[in-house]
Amino acid sequence: MAARKVIVGLGSCGIAAGARDAYSVFEESLKAKAGVSPGFLLEPTGCIGACHREPLVEVREDDGTTYLYSEVDKKRAKEILEKHVLGGEVIEDWLLPDDYPYFSKQKKIVLAHSGLIDPESIDDYIEIGGYEALKHVLFEMEPEAVIEEIRISGLRGRGGAGFPTGLKWGFARKSEGDKKYIVCNADEGDPGAFMDRSVLEGDPHAVIEGMLIAAYAIGSDEGYIYVRAEYPLAIKRLEIAIDQAHRHNLLGSDIMGSGFSFDIHIKEGAGAFVCGEETALMASIEGKRGMPRLRPPFPAESGLWGKPTNINNVETLANVPAIIRMGGSKYARIGTEKSKGTKVFALAGKIKRGGMVEVPMGMTLREVIFDIGGGIKEDKKFKAVQLGGPSGGCLPESLLDTPVDYDSLVATGAIMGSGGMVVMDETTCMVDVAKFFLSFTQSESCGKCTFCRIGTKRMLEILERITEGRGRMEDIDELEELAAKIKVTSLCGLGQTAPNPVLTTLKYFREEYIEHIVNKRCPAKKCKALIRYRVIADACTGCTLCAKACPTGAVTGKRKEPHFINQDACIKCGLCFEACRFDAIEITTGKEEVASTSLSKGR
Repeated sequence: MAARKVIVGLGSCGIAAGARDAYSVFEESLKAKAGVSPGFLLEPTGCIGACHREPLVEVREDDGTTYLYSEVDKKRAKEILEKHVLGGEVIEDWLLPDDYPYFSKQKKIVLAHSGLIDPESIDDYIEIGGYEALKHVLFEMEPEAVIEEIRISGLRGRGGAGFPTGLKWGFARKSEGDKKYIVCNADEGDPGAFMDRSVLEGDPHAVIEGMLIAAYAIGSDEGYIYVRAEYPLAIKRLEIAIDQAHRHNLLGSDIMGSGFSFDIHIKEGAGAFVCGEETALMASIEGKRGMPRLRPPFPAESGLWGKPTNINNVETLANVPAIIRMGGSKYARIGTEKSKGTKVFALAGKIKRGGMVEVPMGMTLREVIFDIGGGIKEDKKFKAVQLGGPSGGCLPESLLDTPVDYDSLVATGAIMGSGGMVVMDETTCMVDVAKFFLSFTQSESCGKCTFCRIGTKRMLEILERITEGRGRMEDIDELEELAAKIKVTSLCGLGQTAPNPVLTTLKYFREEYIEHIVNKRCPAKKCKALIRYRVIADACTGCTLCAKACPTGAVTGKRKEPHFINQDACIKCGLCFEACRFDAIEITTGKEEVASTSLSKGR
């Protein structure tokens, strides 16, 4: 049977994996048959979700049957074109099965259309029911009824704080003012997070429709999408979507002839992490330096240019059209008693199946990481999962059965955050992880609060000292004391949560800190000051690969004779270890009497 449509995943993840090469194969075939029926249609789409198997190409038959091909490079694309698209022969070996475990436990609401529709086509969005929720709201619901429907749904802010969305809208609705604003916070700055980017790239009209409904509910006629400039594809697709919505009378004056008017502007952020905080974000939109201010007054009372302002993040707004379509009560049946609906996560790190996942609230971390994510790469031992980015915490194996909901995660010392989930294995040093995240928040501090500006710097200095083998036991007490003061004296969420990675690693991995301090040993063999690379003479064949890889000439020796590493010249880059094909180089750590174990490369 001739294929009806070829769909290529052209989100940032797919493009980075080479999807444009695959797309070009099908595009060139269409151009070559200009004026002749080509036998198929070609369409780009956003992130399909399984980023670990990109590039992804879906072949959709006339009868609706779909075939999802993975890891499609240019060569595979040519074969798929010739054999399947034009010849009707399915290539089974390259398909992701219908019951692929990565998708089996997911429930997609926010990501329901991402990877299925062309994000640059408003017609595609309308065809699957897009803007029907807006039409229903404008012609059949009063603003107060819309807010009540969102309240009934139990939707909480997906930006991290988890504040009830209906309550937030209600405050803005009741605030007096001749002008009100809606702001979409797309300033996604957490390392390892890519949820907002994927939604904006894959389904921008869902976010626009959510903003329109929110604007109608609170009485706003103008809105901003604050998105970081590092997301050029998301910005491009937003610009296209906004232009299309204008041309379809879905933005601008007298929308759908309802008398309701609303317009959207895009504000590109410069990449400051602190601008994810709503008062700093508003300052940035106003053209000021992005620094938080004291609250109250809250944005719902006095926000942009002193006017009542409602701020929601991308995922929160993308939920809104679906809630209106299905009804708040039905949405509230998904998830847990206090955490309704689904949550989108960016599953990354030492995980076999990484990518975008959307799961019902209440699913355990173990199910997400092992059932959906497939467990740890190379079947190594799970060590920790970092939730909530620099504002979150690291949880150990003993907490893998924790449900993914706001309250359960807060009880562990972590937070839901916007949805970053970074998985770590046995080769990860938790002291080094704490240092990494604190280095990030320390450099991103706006400097307004003394304890955030200076306290995080002092904490970072202590962590650097510990990872260099110069730590003292009293350093642990000082870290905890500084953390407590930074939390209570910082003005915004950046400072209030900056100590979380340190506190959770101290809570669950304290023995690693003690090993670094007392035994001058890094159990994970990651801290450069505490490790050595050494040649095992009996295993060395003298192939010289390690010497050729060494950038400083620290590895010496004659061909076919055991080599030697000069410790004074070694910069501990690990290139010799990676180059050796005979497991003849070992990593030792700490005192010589305990530094004799070899780290296997799993060959």
